[in-house]
Amino acid sequence: MYRVEKVLNHNALIGIPENTTQEYLILGKGVGFGKHVSETIDITDDCKIYSLKESTERGDKKDLATSIDPVYLEISNELLDGAEAEFKTIDRDVMLPLADHIEYAVKRSKNNEQLRNPLTDDIRVLFHAEFKVAEKSKDIIYDRLGVNLTDDEIGYIALHIHSSIMDQAVSQAMQMAEAVRQCVNLVEAETGKGIDIQSLSYNRLLNHIRYMIARTLKGEVIKLDMNDYVNAMAANSFKMATKICDELGKSLGKVIDSAEIGYLALHIERIVRDEID
Repeated sequence: MYRVEKVLNHNALIGIPENTTQEYLILGKGVGFGKHVSETIDITDDCKIYSLKESTERGDKKDLATSIDPVYLEISNELLDGAEAEFKTIDRDVMLPLADHIEYAVKRSKNNEQLRNPLTDDIRVLFHAEFKVAEKSKDIIYDRLGVNLTDDEIGYIALHIHSSIMDQAVSQAMQMAEAVRQCVNLVEAETGKGIDIQSLSYNRLLNHIRYMIARTLKGEVIKLDMNDYVNAMAANSFKMATKICDELGKSLGKVIDSAEIGYLALHIERIVRDEID
């Protein structure tokens, strides 16, 4: 049983369990309809319950929950339902930051302000499944609000979805995409040709960087060092890999293990050879 503290709309309210003082955001079809402050209610199994105890980067969770238009809380909750169906286990704590982002994305669209995302194509490939889930927000938002979001906005939503399934902040996911883009830019400059982001070599490079970053953040190291061999075989690719690892380490605030350079260089060399051929 919950005591109603504040009704946000027909489908959202803030409630407090009996004999406690902890506040929760409760979302569910009709959960707030006809309800009044201090009324005691039962919560059905299809409702989603979010603790408002902790803070977010934007501040107090309760303040954030009450400042966001409830329709965006509903949209964010629905998207996470889709993510949960796809990935089985997710961290729903991203709901409020996701709702906050979607609200501003819609406002930008209504004001004809385009938020450019130069990493959209990289995010689409790097986080393919997450992007597919995020794309569902297009139909949801258009049906409810008559607003069309761009693929650039969908890319940012995909990063939030990724954050819900991985122990990784949105900013770190963006750094991963930036690392891929930096790597691609260096290779394109070296070969003088554009790289096909649909190619197998590109996808292998992309996934290697993804797991390289994950190892770095966890403090894991590769046991076999191939640096001498790779440097002798592909000096230019090794040089590019060294630069990428150095810059990426600075952005992550971590030292990337030197053994990672050789493996990254192998993937770069594969792309270089594919483009030359």
